[in-house]
Amino acid sequence: MPQLRLATRESALALWQTEHVAARLRALHPGLDVVLVPMTTRGDQILDRALAAVGGKGLFLKELEVAMLEGRADAAVHSLKDVPMELEGPFALPAILERADPYDAFVSNVHASFDALPNGARVGTSSLRRQAQLRALRPDLELIDLRGNVNTRLAKLDAGQYDAIILACAGLQRLGFDARIRERLTPPRLLPAVAQGAIAIECREDDAATARLLRGLDDGTTRVCVEAERAMNRALHGNCHVPVAGFAELFNEKLVLRGAVGDVADGRMVRAEAKGSAADPEGLGRQVAESLLAAGAGELLGH
Repeated sequence: MPQLRLATRESALALWQTEHVAARLRALHPGLDVVLVPMTTRGDQILDRALAAVGGKGLFLKELEVAMLEGRADAAVHSLKDVPMELEGPFALPAILERADPYDAFVSNVHASFDALPNGARVGTSSLRRQAQLRALRPDLELIDLRGNVNTRLAKLDAGQYDAIILACAGLQRLGFDARIRERLTPPRLLPAVAQGAIAIECREDDAATARLLRGLDDGTTRVCVEAERAMNRALHGNCHVPVAGFAELFNEKLVLRGAVGDVADGRMVRAEAKGSAADPEGLGRQVAESLLAAGAGELLGH
């Protein structure tokens, strides 16, 4: 029986996502033996410092990529928003699954909605993108770093360390925490992270057999949208050190992309939006990036 080994982080969410991919692959290829290869990454180990300060989201990929290069795994499953805009080395993303809920969630045990937060409320999030947008909406809030997996973050909220926390809707829903979502923070209030809600499968570029097995899970609509978002982010030289948000939607072969760049310190925000052909998501991404830069995003990004 042919075997496919999927490398994954050991967090509950990463394991859920990889089990989900494994189940989809087994259904697509009856007789395929899909096994999980769980491992701890540097990003999971360093929890006492902000992600941007220790090397960014690429820390969640490195060990999984090494496992593929050393022949200990055939592919790796990631949250696409954790995948750097430029894939390093001989790797490709043959499959991007249909996107789940892309928006951010307001989670609180005391307050029914974001607008109900009192002056000076303590709000936890590790994301500079969220912090910048929250600062623009509510300069009075005390924004506090929040690291750890979903369960850890919820436990910190439950222990009373925060009045509210902001998490991705998709992660909460995948782990069965739908009931914890008090409010979905949809655009224009909060633009999500680039590729938020999408799962990607990575393999070696030269491994055609594995790529063939994975390609059947690729969702064309999601790929077009996230390619536009990631192209915008690339053109801005965005990473987790800078507060960049981007969200694309497809309407009858027309792609609409919205982007925003913010400043965590003072809440300044620059926004741009454009419509283009689904046949050229990269071009649309670059166009929105250029509009953002023309409106002053370069200064906020420190270019």
